[in-house]
Amino acid sequence: MSTPISATTSAQISLEQESDIAQHTTTTLSKTGWRFWVIFPTLMLVSLLVAVESTVTSTALPFIVHELNAGELYVWFVNAYFLTSAAFLPLFGQLADIFGRRWVFISVVAIFTLGSGIAGGSNTATMLIAGRAVQGIGGGGINLCIELVVSDLVPLRERGNYMALLFAFFALGTAMGPFVGGVLVERSSWRWVFWLNLPLGGVALISLLIFLRVKYDRTTAMSERLKRIDYIGTLILVGAVTSVLIGLSYGGTLYAWSDARIIVPLVLGILGLFVFHAYETASWVKYPTLPEQVFRRRTPAAALLLAFLSFMLLFWAIYFLPVYFQAVLLAGSTQSGVWLLPTVLVEVPLAVVGGALVTKTGRYKPLHLFAFGVMTLGFGLFARFDRWTSTAEWVIVQMLPAFGVGFMMSTNLPAVQADLPEEQVAAATAAFSFMRAYGSIWGVAIPAAVFNARFAVEAYRITDEAVRDRLSDGEAYSYVTAALIGTFTPETRDQVVDVFTRALKVTWLASIAPAALGFALVFMEKEVVLRTELDTKFGLEDGQKGGSGGAGSSDVESDAAAGPVQVKEKTTSSA
Repeated sequence: MSTPISATTSAQISLEQESDIAQHTTTTLSKTGWRFWVIFPTLMLVSLLVAVESTVTSTALPFIVHELNAGELYVWFVNAYFLTSAAFLPLFGQLADIFGRRWVFISVVAIFTLGSGIAGGSNTATMLIAGRAVQGIGGGGINLCIELVVSDLVPLRERGNYMALLFAFFALGTAMGPFVGGVLVERSSWRWVFWLNLPLGGVALISLLIFLRVKYDRTTAMSERLKRIDYIGTLILVGAVTSVLIGLSYGGTLYAWSDARIIVPLVLGILGLFVFHAYETASWVKYPTLPEQVFRRRTPAAALLLAFLSFMLLFWAIYFLPVYFQAVLLAGSTQSGVWLLPTVLVEVPLAVVGGALVTKTGRYKPLHLFAFGVMTLGFGLFARFDRWTSTAEWVIVQMLPAFGVGFMMSTNLPAVQADLPEEQVAAATAAFSFMRAYGSIWGVAIPAAVFNARFAVEAYRITDEAVRDRLSDGEAYSYVTAALIGTFTPETRDQVVDVFTRALKVTWLASIAPAALGFALVFMEKEVVLRTELDTKFGLEDGQKGGSGGAGSSDVESDAAAGPVQVKEKTTSSA
């Protein structure tokens, strides 16, 4: 028996309602003005820029380590970027609500560009780490601002389409990073790995200054705005993330996992995250960085955990497939980057397809089940890789996790935002960006810890004591170059390749656990109806006073023609 239900907009349906009904939907897509389409290419440019930078060191790292004589500090060339990009994200979300999107966006692009200049000009490992930390602050803020601007300009139901294009560029950048790093190291200087961002960052800054004109509250006094910043919460979070990363960086390499110098920072860091959560949900905290609703509602909480796991697995693959290519198949840095292209060739179109499917059907849960299903299968099959694996096998198998990551790229954020009101979009998006960035940290640190620990167990197979010592104590990753391995005698080279293969097998087997956990967590999500109307205080402005931005002030400007027009939807549902 069916009952027709007519509604002017899906926003009239309760956000708590679970879509266990079949729906037939007719939607009129948003109409966008020219200024929206001028801004959008800038968003794609900066997304590509940051994505490349997050993985470009995966192939360039060994060369940089040797040139700067970094020793054990080499792990912070990657970790410093991930640390700061994650730790400051909730703060940027709060600042974007207080000061508006435009100046926060411009600031983080400037910070990222500054960090790139510092890193490229580094003469010591310490200076490079400092540059990477500055880069990370800007890089994390850029990702957040991109998502906020799209969320401010596009209704929830249609965000998947636009996010798909942006995440396609992000996927393209993450996959291009190792290739770009390899080419620059072999053909030029490792410094251009960072200096390449300077002209691109300059173009992005000019475009944002000219075209990104969005509404925000201009009436509140600066002193009042500064009072709304969650200083204590930010300090707790930065301290907790730093502490965890210290433990993950040195555990199993410089110190044993049972060493107090590893246990203490790990315990303090994890406790710090609980303290941060308790502080944010305390009744006396007037302006929390992350409101409790973001984590206490089932669907956003599950979707945030999926964001963490999907990015953990993305970086697991991005940073350790090149190890397989270079240390086992003995590919050069540039060739290794080329061999990673099957990942991007799948991720990019699947991100677009995923976004289109969410917009068309309004459903994300089936896509998430498929995504984590193929990721679990793909990472399990990675454990089969060895020096005799055919090209066809590692190309096809490499594509399986990419299918899952591609779908998650464009369908994850709508699931986070669906069961929350529009006024919490910045907090929800900041939480989403934080979980992805935090997942990136674990996606490099955990497989590195597993790899180093297993390499130490298998190292006895290398009979040349000098080579064995050279690759011990967590140094194996920093010596992943075909050129170096090629200098060994044939017998030693075969032994080294065998040990790398065995260590990588366990590393891939370990990745099955987070992939399977993600598959199970999808069942916690509800199919919440996606809103088709936009109600925001931060839309595009053009000088016209008033409007429906919700600011309630004459000096908040509105431009209905410049951004997406609100859409109306008629929905017929059958029980």
